[in-house]
Amino acid sequence: MELLWSRVRQRGDLPGFSKVVSAIIGAMRGDDDREFNMTRTVLQDPALTQKVLRLANSAMYSVFGQGINTVSKAVIVLGTEAIGHLALGLKLVDGLSAASSESANARVEMEKSVLAGHIARQMASSANTRDAEEAVVCSMLHSLGRMMATFYLSDRWHLVQEYSVRTGADENEAAREILGLRFDDIGRHAAQHWGLPAAVVDTLQDMPPKPIGEPLDHKDWLAAIATVSSRCADALTSDNGDIEEILADLTSDYADMLGLESGQMLLALENAQKTAASEDSVVVRTQRRSNTEHKEPAAPIVGKPADAAARLARGVADMRDALQSTSSGQVMTMALETVYQGLSFSRTIAFLRNQEQSQYAANMCFGDGVQELLPRLVFGDAYQPDVFHAALANDKMIFVENAQDAAFISKVPRWWKDALPTVRSFMVLPLTVNRRPVGFIYGDWDMTKPPSKIEQAEIAPLNELRTLVMHALEQRRQPEPAWARKIL
Repeated sequence: MELLWSRVRQRGDLPGFSKVVSAIIGAMRGDDDREFNMTRTVLQDPALTQKVLRLANSAMYSVFGQGINTVSKAVIVLGTEAIGHLALGLKLVDGLSAASSESANARVEMEKSVLAGHIARQMASSANTRDAEEAVVCSMLHSLGRMMATFYLSDRWHLVQEYSVRTGADENEAAREILGLRFDDIGRHAAQHWGLPAAVVDTLQDMPPKPIGEPLDHKDWLAAIATVSSRCADALTSDNGDIEEILADLTSDYADMLGLESGQMLLALENAQKTAASEDSVVVRTQRRSNTEHKEPAAPIVGKPADAAARLARGVADMRDALQSTSSGQVMTMALETVYQGLSFSRTIAFLRNQEQSQYAANMCFGDGVQELLPRLVFGDAYQPDVFHAALANDKMIFVENAQDAAFISKVPRWWKDALPTVRSFMVLPLTVNRRPVGFIYGDWDMTKPPSKIEQAEIAPLNELRTLVMHALEQRRQPEPAWARKIL
């Protein structure tokens, strides 16, 4: 492990791995705002954003309709589990390719881990009684030790392979002879070092098939499904001619342990391969693609898009289609994303009124660095002669083109000037229910963006967006997150 961490210091962390795993696991947690958290996580990566939208509009999800234009609606259609899996796979495989052009073995191991995640999701869904999210994450991380060894200890990796061939020992035993630790031991040490959840770390070990006695506890069930998923992925990506026999034996060995029929597991394997192909996240057997194919453009738009009005209109259409089947929190997420992406704002924030505390406070946000500012974005609801209270009192959108103008500076409050000193232009879109202000959507361009303004053609979709959010807040047909229960 000392040698491994010295190599990590030399080459840098496994590309984006520890951070993205933590972010995706956090976004997949079953709290009130899980869809919003996932949307925000996806939007931080333009390549991932395009992957998610492409998958949501693929033939596999055509039952939900085509033309999904926002990540927030894609999250509702696909689910946080599917998107979390896609995000992990993209970061693992594409991140590694960008970091090193000499990591063929490591890339193969990462592609196997992505496929193992697909297999685990399908098998866990067939079981119906277990948590598919955990099964996916544990299965993708199950070969973490192998990935670390191939990426950082490539010289030792070759020695392990040679020893295994020469002695007939399996790779784990060969690793213990050459490295002093089995691959699953390395994976657990690395996961603990990165601070991954203990429930995940405990499953990073092979669970051999055994006769079923008492039902497996949750940890052992996760270890078992991660083991069989990884072994199936290994078989599917190998050149072994007896692949069907190998898969049949594996499903037969593990079926009782997992509470499944062997036929169910084989069907899950078939579906997993189709899903992997549709996401283009891993290539099975002889269809391996080169590292340079299918690269997504990653450069974000710098200034306001030339087709901003059309982008806003498409986002509003997504909101309108989803209005009857989503909560007000999901609608608010879609509205924020539509404004953020449609106008390419530096940041977009939802301020909501908390009557119990007599204040407006920022609750949701998109944009770099704005999450850390949320505790400072709070102000009292008693009227003050500033631009925010004016927009709320008049129930009309206000756009300020030059917030730094000396003649205007007295019209913005101290909290705004302290928290957002680099803003050039901003918009306030008030929200009212039963003629009472309940909050507003705020968006701005800072000094890093070229000067822009909101044109006449963009006002109509912004007003319709505002109307849809207010309608969702008024209806509130479904249980809402804690922040929504306090505003009316």
